[in-house]
Amino acid sequence: MKDLVVVAIGGNSLIKDNEHMSVLDQYMAAGETSHHIADLIEAGFKVVVTHGNGPQVGFILIRSEMAKDKLHQVPLDSCGADTQGAIGYQIAQTLSNELRSRGRDIPIAVIISQTVVDKNDSAFQHPNKPIGPFYSEADAVKHKEADGWDVVEDAGRGWRRVVASPLPLEIVEKKAIEALLAARVIVVCAGGGGIPVCKDESGSLSGVSAVIDKDRASCLLAKNLQAEKFIISTAVDKVAINFNKPDQKNIDTMTVAEARKYMEEGQFAPGSMRPKIEAAIEFLEKGGQEVIITQPHLLGDAIKGLNGTHIVP
Repeated sequence: MKDLVVVAIGGNSLIKDNEHMSVLDQYMAAGETSHHIADLIEAGFKVVVTHGNGPQVGFILIRSEMAKDKLHQVPLDSCGADTQGAIGYQIAQTLSNELRSRGRDIPIAVIISQTVVDKNDSAFQHPNKPIGPFYSEADAVKHKEADGWDVVEDAGRGWRRVVASPLPLEIVEKKAIEALLAARVIVVCAGGGGIPVCKDESGSLSGVSAVIDKDRASCLLAKNLQAEKFIISTAVDKVAINFNKPDQKNIDTMTVAEARKYMEEGQFAPGSMRPKIEAAIEFLEKGGQEVIITQPHLLGDAIKGLNGTHIVP
């Protein structure tokens, strides 16, 4: 869609530090980000907002674990749905308030989104995505035996549950999102990469215990909607090579070919910047015009080319 921007907000961006993790703290952080998303809307762009939910799902799992003797535990797909609703509410309300303060009354809709994955994805045979709290080895073994969890020892810090992280194939609510955009509605969707679901031969859907990479799912959505730009909001002003080294160099602009070269050199960490660069390359190779990676408060400047890293075909 012409002038359509998909903005992917990191779940960690709603939590500034260990002293500001409450629901109110997250609401206030969402409000700060919404202020900058409003700049994009005022610049004339149609906007779809996606978001991460990693820390928030972790909070639900901790509460579920603490209450396990009194209440049922919460399945992982329901954790995704719960956090989509809660974070979507925060983004929609704060963005609506911000736009109204600027004299703009634009409708906003939050869609609890499902993302189809392949039940035969190799990720299900090799779960490696840590989620939730740390456990002692004894407690981890109990969960493995009683609940069927996959558990691993995590870098000497304790034992954790690990789940599959399959590739996203389809955003189930795509047509609803398109209809809302056609009606000039701002859409918040695909939170946490979407609720992972599998489709059977009849087309019926069922939730699965997995976590979908938020940037990959946001990339899929941006491609399917034929967005012009894909913005990945993260914790750094710009992408850097030789990150955290004396010769660190921030990148203003790079092509897909340069991005691939840097990845081959091992410049981007697998659990951090690499998935974002991979998503950027995929979006651009499918017809996207530009990917911008930057911090939330720099969105307004970045869309004008004044900050952030700009990746182009």
